[in-house]
Formats: sequence, structure tokens, C-alpha cells
Amino acid sequence: METLSSRKNAHIRHLRELAADGAYRRASGEYLCDGIKTLREALRFGAEVRSVLWKERAETVEGLDCPKQYLAPAEIFDYASPMKNSPGPLFCVAIPEERELPRLQSVLVLENVQDPGNVGTVVRTANAFGIDAVILVGACADLYQPKTARATMGAIFRQRVLYRDLDSLCELLKAQDLPLYGAALDERAKDVRSLDLHHAALAVGSEGQGLSRELLARCDETIIIPMRPDSESLNAAVAASVLMWEIAR
Repeated sequence: METLSSRKNAHIRHLRELAADGAYRRASGEYLCDGIKTLREALRFGAEVRSVLWKERAETVEGLDCPKQYLAPAEIFDYASPMKNSPGPLFCVAIPEERELPRLQSVLVLENVQDPGNVGTVVRTANAFGIDAVILVGACADLYQPKTARATMGAIFRQRVLYRDLDSLCELLKAQDLPLYGAALDERAKDVRSLDLHHAALAVGSEGQGLSRELLARCDETIIIPMRPDSESLNAAVAASVLMWEIAR
């Protein structure tokens, strides 16, 4: 196993670019993850692990059949890693190609949610509640940046996540015969508990701005989560989680 001892090593530079640059990730067709537990999750759910960088010593991991494995001293590993004090390993995973869509029953749409922790939490929660797809619209945090991927807690390897612009989102929902309900602080919004959500798409916007006017104009209905009158709003990931619980319930 090769030991990488220079910051100028091509693989070390590659890892740093993957962590920092979304365009580079897309061009390379892979993204960066860290941690032994996450590596085991990736292997368990059939993700394509392309390379592994171990910190100081390698471990035996069942099912790991990756020819590109490297060692690095702590100083070089920490330079390559976007995470502080990571015990490692760092590993590269192929960005999966979008598969042909099955019949979707439940969809959660996120629009312009820029916080990677929120996006990752929504993906994790969607997987827990059996939501068929999460669709990212607008300026959402990149699913494949390290903070977002880490926040999914392994759900990135098993949850269907799609990228769509507004027009293609509406085309998809029309083809799937899914009504679109938008969460909004609107006097006309219906209590989410009053709707039949077993076959629906629910949209959540950023906490600061909410859903855009353009997306709201495409919604069949607006919905609201009932709260105390002195409560202004919920965090986007919390609101999405409540709505997904209603779908699952």
C-alpha cells in the first residue's frame, strides 16, 4: 500500500478539490466521504468506492475490494481532510447515475435550502420515513459536498435524491400524477392534517424566504403546520420532517 507523504501528491490535491469544488466533483464523477462507519454503510448498500486514504494505519473492512488504497501520516491526512480531527478514512464514492424512476407515491421538494446540515438531515429523515424521492430545486446545498453527505448519516447511499429546475419538476409531478402542496405562511393555507397525503409531493423553502412565488404559483394547494400563534416559523429541516411524518402517518 502506497504511503503519501507530500501535500503536492496528485491524490491529495484531488481530495482537496473534491471537498471544495462542486464543478470538480461533477467532472470527476465522485465525491468525498469520511469515517469507518460511513465506509461500511457505503459498501453495505452497494455504493462504488473508488479509493480510500487511511490515517496512519489501514483497517480490515469486510467487502472492501478497492485497489486504490493509500496511507498518509496524520499531518498529510489532516491537510487532505475537510473535517477537523477526523480519524479517517477518507474515501471517494462514485456519483450514481439517475435511474429510471418507478411509480412515486411520496415526494419531498426542497427549494433554495442552502444549509448543508438541513439538506442532509432532510435526506436522512426521508429515508427513515420511506419517502420515495427528495427533489432539490434552485440554490440548494450540494448533496455531494462533505458537510451535506456527512449529515445524511449514510442515507445518501440509499435514498433517491433528484435535481430538477422548476419546469422539469412540474413535468415530473404531472407524469407521476402527484399533486404539489407548498408549505407557506398563508391565510388560505390548509392545515396539513386535513389533507390526504398518501400520494402527494410537499414543498418546503428556506427558513428565511420560504418558497418562491414561482413555485407557489405552481402548487395545487398551500399547507401550514399548526403552531402557537406567537411562533413565527420552523427550521426548514424540522418543517420538512413534520410534513414527512404526516405523509408516513
